[in-house]
Amino acid sequence: MKAPPPNSAAVAAAETDLARQPRPLWIVKLGGSLAESAQLKAWLALLAAAAGTVIVPGGGPFADQVRAAQQQSGFDDATAHHMALLAMEQYGRMLCGLQPGLAPAAGLAAIERTRRAGLVPVWMPTRLALGRPEIAATWDITSDSLAAWLAGALGGRRLLLVKSVDVADDSIPAAALARRGIVDPAFPQFLLRSGSEAWCIGASRHAEMAAALRGAATAGTRITAPESARSTSRPIVGHDARANIGADAVRARQR
Repeated sequence: MKAPPPNSAAVAAAETDLARQPRPLWIVKLGGSLAESAQLKAWLALLAAAAGTVIVPGGGPFADQVRAAQQQSGFDDATAHHMALLAMEQYGRMLCGLQPGLAPAAGLAAIERTRRAGLVPVWMPTRLALGRPEIAATWDITSDSLAAWLAGALGGRRLLLVKSVDVADDSIPAAALARRGIVDPAFPQFLLRSGSEAWCIGASRHAEMAAALRGAATAGTRITAPESARSTSRPIVGHDARANIGADAVRARQR
């Protein structure tokens, strides 16, 4: 059964409310599985009106083509990893083309400039993610983990994963999501190291996110991790990488 079309009046009202209010930074990963969803445009309209958001695109059908090509041609995982990052960028470019107010941004400096210009950045991950020692060239690390990595790099404290499947629980361990195949196997560790709070939400529940962006509530299912693991987790990026990212952000503030 197809989900009902989004209520355009409700979305428009949410956009107006969001445009008037300062908000904390949300890192919102839009799953590639939403590429053909009737809910995608409602999410894009909502997020484009929320200045306190950064969108991380999934890979969608573009990443599926990379997987298929690797299986057929047999090229190595390093090549597939690079191509998968570019697939995220293709999906991200598609999102920008569908919704005014979104703009592609590769580095932290570009993200900062885009936000200051009153636009919502859609992260193009290749520049920051390719070659990072903490981001292995493996299919075990997908856009879920990269969204958590970016949240840590930006100092964002709220991460939302928008999925085509819904999780009915009020809260769920990150490891349980990984076991169920809802997030990638590396996501629990990336989330721990990011220091962010995280939620996942089904695509049809964008009204909950509108309330969360207004500061009235949280959205979806809280993703939890053991406190013992949190106490021993390390930063998401090493010293040298963090220094490079910090320099990028400083340059953004100077422009």
